[in-house]
Amino acid sequence: MFAFVAERLWLDFVNSDTSARGTDALHDFGRFVGWLEAAQVLDAERAGSMQRRALQQPAGALAVLGDARRVRAVLRALAERGASAPDVRVDALGEINRVLGRSAGTRRVELREDGTFARAFVAVGDAFAGLLIPIVESSADALILGELERVRRCADPRCGRVFQDETKNGRRRWCDMATCGNRAKAARHRMKLHA
Repeated sequence: MFAFVAERLWLDFVNSDTSARGTDALHDFGRFVGWLEAAQVLDAERAGSMQRRALQQPAGALAVLGDARRVRAVLRALAERGASAPDVRVDALGEINRVLGRSAGTRRVELREDGTFARAFVAVGDAFAGLLIPIVESSADALILGELERVRRCADPRCGRVFQDETKNGRRRWCDMATCGNRAKAARHRMKLHA
């Protein structure tokens, strides 16, 4: 249902905007929580808790959904133009700090069911405010570590996904070889057959 091919949480979040391909992962609060669960930002128990809270506090759920869309738009600009446009980095930094400044809670490391470890943020007070913390922290890490030079857009013009190029030579072209890469290989093959 969701594709996680970007190598970074914040870039996968940018890729959650699939409106050009049919439906947006942030279409409603339930899908947003579903995306967070699929991305392993929330476990099943917390996801269920957030869904129940949304029923009790629909205005809060709607507000965080709007905030998530706003953050995603700024992060898309950062992914696509941040390496070469200082003003885009400044805008993203302002948005990152706005989200970080609004949330109060506890950061901790948790053991996942598969035996791996992950950072977690447990919000205090407004639980909705903490939902975006792992995403903006991931984008903050990209700024701090100077990773923007390796953010790429998929070479398939129909795709639109962005990803972190972790290859040694920095020449990765496709968001995912199983989808966009294979389509390009098949198209090249068909051209050779008809040439």
